[in-house]
Amino acid sequence: MKAENWSKRREELYDCIIQREYGGMPTDDVETQIVLRARGSINNSAWPKGTTYSTYELHICFADHRQLSLTLSLWYPPGKGPFPVVLDGDGCWHYFNDEVIRQVVCRGNIAASFDRTEVAADNKDCYRETGLYRLFPDAVYGVLSAWAWAYHRCIDALYSLECVRTDAIAVTGHSRGGKAALLAGATDKRIAVTNPNCSGIGGAGLHQLKAKGSEIINSFFSSGNIFWFSNEFAAFRHRDAELPYDQHFMHAMVAPRRLLLTDAYEDAGANPQGTYVACQAARAVYDLLGAQKTINWVMREGGHSHDPADYISLLDFMDRDLHQRTVKREFQRELFPDVETYLSAP
Repeated sequence: MKAENWSKRREELYDCIIQREYGGMPTDDVETQIVLRARGSINNSAWPKGTTYSTYELHICFADHRQLSLTLSLWYPPGKGPFPVVLDGDGCWHYFNDEVIRQVVCRGNIAASFDRTEVAADNKDCYRETGLYRLFPDAVYGVLSAWAWAYHRCIDALYSLECVRTDAIAVTGHSRGGKAALLAGATDKRIAVTNPNCSGIGGAGLHQLKAKGSEIINSFFSSGNIFWFSNEFAAFRHRDAELPYDQHFMHAMVAPRRLLLTDAYEDAGANPQGTYVACQAARAVYDLLGAQKTINWVMREGGHSHDPADYISLLDFMDRDLHQRTVKREFQRELFPDVETYLSAP
């Protein structure tokens, strides 16, 4: 395949994986209005002098006059900017805490946070009574699509702010939030850096090759979380290896933009070996597009969590690629020697 044919191939991948696995995406035919609710300053010696924050209410207006609201919180470094942004969607989990936010600001970035469950509850019993599903009760997309769509609407808002470097917006999330962040990055070319953390199955990890202890599609039935996905994906219960695609398609759809995968060695359920192999498979697309250095990965010790170390990896990556600072970390380090010995069909 030639590089000039990639746009058409990307559309084919979209139809294959986005429609089949996630049920498609909610409409982007909306107008996102941003209303300032509050602003203030952080007067704490541990923070850079001049750090400020604000809270916005986003009014997302559909063509038929239906409307949905979403809260977006921002913390700004001192100065006029414009600044890169770290956008975290896991406000419901609080991994993106004060210490992490301080680190983001200290590196000269805007920290941005929202709660993805405002657009769709993470509750199998009542999610269709909330957010987008309350407005569109016949929607067939899974909840991951609704959460990814929320990232897109926050980016609408960020684009309206003069202090934001619109070419330098990074999105991140953990586990189910990491799946949503990857889906957001694969479906919105405005996102400069896509950083799914420990996103696992249905995120950055492979379906058809898995290491011991990895989740399988049936795991989402056991946990009650199959509603994150489409009905077509659910139909492959006990048949993971028969899926007509795999998650390296998602990695490729981010190309040639920046992709940083952060995972943990002891997070067996998230299939870190399968994530690494998916990443290597997708490198062919990045090579084709002359973007060899924009697909990257970091693996840390430990288990399933969005550790401060994961955020530091993202900030180091942004230092290198968005701030043009010298960074010692290697983002394309060879991992898992003889990785094929770890993996097998489920």
